[in-house]
Amino acid sequence: MTRHSAADSQSVLFDAPPTPVVPVPVVSVLVPLPAPEPYSYVVPEGLQVQPGSLVQVPLGPRQVLGVVWDGPPGREIDARKLRPITHVFDCPPLDAVMRRFIEWVADYTLSPPGLVARMALRAPAALDPEPMIEGLAATGAVPEKLTPARRRVLDTAQETGAWTKSGLAHAAGVSSSVVDGLVKQGAFAPILLPPPPVVALPDPTYGGAELSDGQAGSAAILREAVGKARFGVHLLDGVTGSGKTEVYFAAVAEAIEQGKQALILLPEIALTPAFLARFEARFGAPPAEWHSELAPRTRERVWRQVVDGRVRIVVGARSALFLPFKELGLIVVDEEHDPAYKQEDRVFYHARDMAVVRARLTDCPVVLASATPSIESRVNAEEGRYGLLKLSSRYAEAAMPDLKLIDMRQSPPARGGFLSPLLLKAVAGRLERKEQSLLFLNRRGYAPLTLCRVCGHRFQCPDCSSWLVEHRFRGQIQCHHCGHAEPTPQACPECGTLDHLAACGPGVERIAEEVVGHFPDARIVVMSSDLLVGAKRVRLELEAIAKGEADIVIGTQLVAKGHNFPLMTLVGIVDADVGLTSGDPRAAERTFQLLSQVTGRAGRTGLKSLGLIQTYQPMHPVMQALVSGDADTFYEREIAERERAKLPPFGQLAAIIVSANTRAEADEHARGLRRVAPAARGLTVLGPAEAPLALIRGRHRFRLLVHGEKRADMQAYLKAMLASGQKERGSVRVQVDINPQSFL
Repeated sequence: MTRHSAADSQSVLFDAPPTPVVPVPVVSVLVPLPAPEPYSYVVPEGLQVQPGSLVQVPLGPRQVLGVVWDGPPGREIDARKLRPITHVFDCPPLDAVMRRFIEWVADYTLSPPGLVARMALRAPAALDPEPMIEGLAATGAVPEKLTPARRRVLDTAQETGAWTKSGLAHAAGVSSSVVDGLVKQGAFAPILLPPPPVVALPDPTYGGAELSDGQAGSAAILREAVGKARFGVHLLDGVTGSGKTEVYFAAVAEAIEQGKQALILLPEIALTPAFLARFEARFGAPPAEWHSELAPRTRERVWRQVVDGRVRIVVGARSALFLPFKELGLIVVDEEHDPAYKQEDRVFYHARDMAVVRARLTDCPVVLASATPSIESRVNAEEGRYGLLKLSSRYAEAAMPDLKLIDMRQSPPARGGFLSPLLLKAVAGRLERKEQSLLFLNRRGYAPLTLCRVCGHRFQCPDCSSWLVEHRFRGQIQCHHCGHAEPTPQACPECGTLDHLAACGPGVERIAEEVVGHFPDARIVVMSSDLLVGAKRVRLELEAIAKGEADIVIGTQLVAKGHNFPLMTLVGIVDADVGLTSGDPRAAERTFQLLSQVTGRAGRTGLKSLGLIQTYQPMHPVMQALVSGDADTFYEREIAERERAKLPPFGQLAAIIVSANTRAEADEHARGLRRVAPAARGLTVLGPAEAPLALIRGRHRFRLLVHGEKRADMQAYLKAMLASGQKERGSVRVQVDINPQSFL
């Protein structure tokens, strides 16, 4: 036996090659929380991930959803100190375009990337595949006793290879027991079927409308743009009723034929019922919907089938822009000017602008459609960055309504009323002719303010610096900012006087009360979002109006756009001046857009129509532009004013909103931010000043406004300002709004 000495043993120990250490894979994971950067996690043995993989990871005591992000972890950490990924979902990964889009939105809006990713992952229950469903397949066996009912089932089964039991029974016109009997006889065998699609596939050739020459020319340009599959923006500018929808439907049809998906954004849920019916008439199947009122299970199925590519067309609100499309080939932004496209919660972004960004990253065309384009889109078209497609006449040559101003100083309403005798006379004429009238006032409720005639006490929200709006139909006074509501009081809480409370100013409910007094036999419908809760109720009311089941419609902006009422021949604007009283630099533009859209509801089917606009400022440029029909002159004036002031799109604006539980905290922090603001050429900080709505939901608010030249690096400046040591403390919160749409 050979012996080894201690020296020999040491020689063997030190001379042997070391055992190789296998590196533990470490990846970055972005979690849908307001974290400034991704976290690092270990990939356990047996799990495979790639950038975009959807995973479950531990975060503190919780398990949360995450996305494997691009690049190595941000800092070197010993893998032994990292926690492992716990699950990889059986779901297609977010592709590189979607990940880049999330990063772009986060960088532009100065938002945590996790909050932006959260908008793309709104249906966590959809991350695993939908379960298979039980089905039946014909075996070819023929039962001994072949009744007529059984024969129908066998004949029907030959049309398709596989059926669900209920589907087969329904198609053959028999009861489920007949199918059960055939299964027992061996004529059918059980199989597993993929889950059904949330909507049927659209047919691009199903119901194409006959287009006018102007429509056909614009449609051809859009179809060509979709066929090239390259980025480009077209502004489809057409008067109300010109058939813009049919024109961009041609582009949608081209996308379907190219095997691509398409996204159509609409500004409000109320638009979807009529639009969905129109879409189905054109393509033989409804599109998939995406908005806040969808049932959770439906949202999950739509999300999963979008990422799988089984849903080809989505119609949705602004959040649909963050759906992870597999083969996106076209984006349409309808009513692109609408303020509803701006989100002002958590992540502040404008869906129209982000749609252009997503189209550029995807390399697909985008269509912006409007009868009253935004100043930004109009300037981009004039400067050649966007293609411009004009539709200057209504479909089938229907006439635009004849618009006239009612000078309320010369034709005032009766005491206690708000409708001029001229407008009431026009409504009476429509009732005689069995035609419809629309009275528009963009103010919900009965009255915007209630006060005591004895002591002057005004009812104000306890948590907001705003008056409580009376809703007489519900017997409440309510805050439209935080939702605080209380029963309508009978006595003044300040002086105790009974029956001396006065409603000041009109809302749609008060106009309805006045109309009933003048026309007690008329069928009256009040359209307001606080009265019509839910998309289904809105749809039913709109369908009733379209069928002529109402004589007089009184509504807010819920009825301003996107609807086609065949018998509507009169539109009356109750208070055209209401939008011109704010300090918003877009006040004139928005008033012009809104009133143009409202008056465009009249005469869409060719009947002679009239629009009457009640105003105390008949010489205001907005009013003159409306009645003259000279939109170009109005736009030229507004664009020139924007350019002189270097306001968007000729300059940049950013709002910094500081809020806290106390006024002193908010004021102090806002002043601190102003002090540490770096000096920079082409950028100016204005404020801080108390916000017009200084108190919302119990939080006091101050605002700073940063004004910059067009080419200034606004984001870098704001990052430096916010990182300069003035940190959020206590209840203080800071929000940044790039290119703000609201100045309240």
